[in-house]
Amino acid sequence: MTGLFIALIYVGLFLTGLLIVFAIRRAVGAAGDLTARKTVTFGDESAVRADRIASVLSVIVIFAIWGAFTGSKLVPFHVPGPFTGETEFSYTARDTHGRTDDAWVRILVHEVGAEAEKPKEGGGQGFARDDAAMVGAWRSALIRVTNNDEGGNAEGYRVTAIDGKPIEPGQTAEVAGGTVTMTPKGSLNFVPRRGWQMEPIWLPAPEAVAARFFEIAANGYQNFTLWQHVSWSLLRVAAGFLAGSLVGIPLGYAMGLSGWFRGWFDPIVEFMRPVPPLALIPLVIIWFGIWETGKIVLLFLAALWIMTIAARAGVSGVNISKVHAAYSLGASKWQVLRHVIVPNSLPEIFTGARVAMGVCWGTVVAAELVAAQKGAGMMIIAASKFQLTDIVLMGIILIGIIGYGIDILMRAAEARLVPWKGRS
Repeated sequence: MTGLFIALIYVGLFLTGLLIVFAIRRAVGAAGDLTARKTVTFGDESAVRADRIASVLSVIVIFAIWGAFTGSKLVPFHVPGPFTGETEFSYTARDTHGRTDDAWVRILVHEVGAEAEKPKEGGGQGFARDDAAMVGAWRSALIRVTNNDEGGNAEGYRVTAIDGKPIEPGQTAEVAGGTVTMTPKGSLNFVPRRGWQMEPIWLPAPEAVAARFFEIAANGYQNFTLWQHVSWSLLRVAAGFLAGSLVGIPLGYAMGLSGWFRGWFDPIVEFMRPVPPLALIPLVIIWFGIWETGKIVLLFLAALWIMTIAARAGVSGVNISKVHAAYSLGASKWQVLRHVIVPNSLPEIFTGARVAMGVCWGTVVAAELVAAQKGAGMMIIAASKFQLTDIVLMGIILIGIIGYGIDILMRAAEARLVPWKGRS
């Protein structure tokens, strides 16, 4: 239910931001009379560029939703959080003689991990005595109110009502600050109101994740510094990607230029392409062991098929008129390959390289699942075993930022090395 609520809020903020920015730009455009300067045709993909305002708003919205649903001090607004503080409810008890008496249960709901003092108990004028309990937010407390009553342990003694409303075993009653459910044995299980905010063990606040990042950056994690963990992951990815490219690109060229090579390797490539790298982990462990060789081989296989298909598609997409023009000018097959096919296939290869690098960087977490002593993926997996969600989130964000940075660098390299991309 909370997930659906978050999705609706996200969609609402997306539409609100779109309408506001569109209205502002329309007003500015009308004031400046720039309509006649439009040169982009609707549907022209080559003319579509990422709207940087939308990118900034997207990050702000995600951060705001994250903070609002975790009670972050960095955002000024929050959804209703869990109930904390003192609350109470009355219960009606009936003894073995059929007499009834009322008493109160006072409960202190405190923040998880905070020190708290249990309220006083034992008041009341009749045989039912006031009880007390304390419970952490998002938790529950089982209260055996009959243990504190006179004759409460006698057979037939039972609680019949909560806040004046009749209750039976298995039924739930709404009380101030939460709900009370009667167990089959007659005990009362109090659950404080949870609200819409996420419990830190499921989703910590942004500042908690940032604090954990600075702590690990300063002190390290699992006997290694943060930079050692990251650098080892980068080295594994680079080795696997480089090996996959060195094998995949020549293989793709061969499949694009030779019918025999294409017929021979096409079943293998098309069979292995949809197999996720995670499914290969057992075989990789059996064949190559659990140490560095196995991890690099897994990343090699993650990149190999992507680079093969990218190189094959690059060769197949070369404009045949350029090949004919080269032959008409007296070019040899080697010259056609070097001066026509390779330059015109590089854009496809760079696109495949970006995809392959992203897959390798995502697969490194699985590669470091087995017997890794250092690495960003190992850090996430080790933290998850102890439910250290802040470290898990920190590692995920770190992997995402580094992956995004790698993609930016590869795009910059593509723009510099393949400036003719998109041109006739």
